[in-house]
Formats: sequence, structure tokens, C-alpha cells
Amino acid sequence: MSAGLDILAAGLGVSVQDAGRPGHRSIGVPLSGALDPLLLAAANHLAGNGPEVAGLEVLLAAPTLRAAGGPVCVALAGELAGRIAGAGGDIRPLAAWSAVVLQPGDTLQLGARGIGYLAVGGGLLTPPVLGSRSSYARAGLGVSVVAGGLLPCASFAGDPQHALVAAPLRHPDGPIRVIPGPQADHFTPAALAAFYAQPWTLSPARDRMGLRLAGPRLAHVPGGADIVSDGVTPGAIQVPADGQPIVLLADCQTVGGYPKIATVIRADLPCLAHLVPGAEVRFAAVDASQAAAARAAQARLFADWRASLRPAARPGGIATEQLLAANLAGAALRGDEED
Repeated sequence: MSAGLDILAAGLGVSVQDAGRPGHRSIGVPLSGALDPLLLAAANHLAGNGPEVAGLEVLLAAPTLRAAGGPVCVALAGELAGRIAGAGGDIRPLAAWSAVVLQPGDTLQLGARGIGYLAVGGGLLTPPVLGSRSSYARAGLGVSVVAGGLLPCASFAGDPQHALVAAPLRHPDGPIRVIPGPQADHFTPAALAAFYAQPWTLSPARDRMGLRLAGPRLAHVPGGADIVSDGVTPGAIQVPADGQPIVLLADCQTVGGYPKIATVIRADLPCLAHLVPGAEVRFAAVDASQAAAARAAQARLFADWRASLRPAARPGGIATEQLLAANLAGAALRGDEED
């Protein structure tokens, strides 16, 4: 049975994203997909999905949604929380890092303090384009999240009291790790030293395509500010003639003509999505083996987080799963015993 989420208020910086649209860069189609795939995977796990299923990414102002057509299991991850207004008038909070079931007519009003993801049981069933449901607004790929629209999904067939909570999943602190190049030889030795030694400030000029950094001017060698356009990927750090770095993100173009001083490793790309204008960031050079080790550490982090999932206490009582797991018999007293 089909169900959906009516969009009562669209929010700002809200889009449908999944694992992205690989395999089409040769025809100029960007990868797209979640800016923080780890958080999308966490929301999906709370909702009972695989890690790459489509959900909602919220970057700025969060939307208001209403369940329609059937019950809908929703899960939140990241800096996203809200409250549920039941069809009968009851109000209850919905914390971040939790999953609950909305009944038809229930309204979910969300608020965001940073990037967050909403997943639904079975995933959002918007029409796929080139094998992905990810939205890429510049080319009109995927659906737009607009007031009055509907986000289709499957009706939840499980326990209507289903509820889960988990510990927050945090990225490790520290500098953003990069592999130097591929055009590091286009910069002076002083510029290369400054790139790693100085903190960089995130400017307000940022979106899903990339972010601009402000700091010391990075000087190119003579003639080094321009190259023949070649392929670029999310994580590439371009430095145009003004000497200020641009870090490319999920919606970045497929080719570019600025030299690239370094490339952010895949494990640290999600960290960039959490930066706000005015935040400082530093870079540290690593090699391919260290980048692979970072990916393995990220996989272990996610596995440890999944072990933190537990049933949420139900209103007015204790979750059945928690009750069955408790060693109640060990503390039992005979009725005829005296204190």
C-alpha cells in the first residue's frame, strides 16, 4: 500500500538525496548524492533501510510534513529534531537520532541546527533519473521539495508503536586530510607550505557545489594559474588566480580549468558539510594508504554506532524488548517473606 509525506512547508536547502548518480560524468552529469553519506546511512539504518536509500537532506531551514495515505516510519539523524502534532491534537517531541511511526494526519514540524537527514521506512519513492533519486537543481534532475508537493513512500506495515533511539554519530575532530595534487607543482614552495600551515576561514559563498575559503594568498608559479581543463571530483581543491581555495562538493562540475593543490580524502569529505560560514579549517597531507586506513576506521565507527541502537521507551511504560532483556527473576521476592 502506498503512502507519502505531504509537504506543508518546504524549508530551505532541503533536497532528496541518495548515494548519488555515478557513471554519467562522461556526459557532464555530476555525482550529487548526500553531502554526508554517513549520516544518511545512519538515518536509513534507524528506518530499517539499506545505507544508500533516498531520504531528505536538510541544510538550512527544515520542512513541515504530514503523513498521508497510511502509516509512515520516519527517522532523524544529525542536527535535526522536531515535534509531532497528532491527528487527535496530541503533541509529542521527536528527538534527533530516533525513529517513530507517523499515523495518517500526523504532522511533523522539524527544526535544524545544522545538516541533518530524514529517512522513511522503504525509502522515498520519487521517480529515479539516470539510476538515482538524488536532486540536482541546476539541471532539473530529480524532484524539488516545494510546499504543496508529495513525497511518496511505502506504507509501514510493522508495529505502529515501533520506536528506536541511538547515540549521536560524530565525525572525528582534527584537520581535513588531503592527498597533495594533482597539480601541486603549479604552486610556489611558500604557497604549499602556507596551505598546510595556516588556518582557512569558510566564506559565506557555499552551496552543494562547493565552498570558498579565505586566507593567505596562494601564489602560483609563473603561468601556473591556468591549466587545460581536466576532470574534477568532489573533494578537489581548486585555486584560481586570486589564490583563494575552492573545495568542490557533491554537485560539482565534471571538468575545470583551475589547478588543484590537493584533494580531500573520501573519509573526510562529510566533515566539510558541517562547516558554517566563519568556521576555521586546517589541512593535513596524507598518502593513499593512510586514506584507505581512514576509510576502514570510518567503517568501524559506523559499526560501533549501529550497536548503540535500542528500542525507545513507550509513552507511559517500558519497551517490551527492554523488559524481556532485563534479569527480573534475579530480584524476585517471595510473597511470604518479611522485609
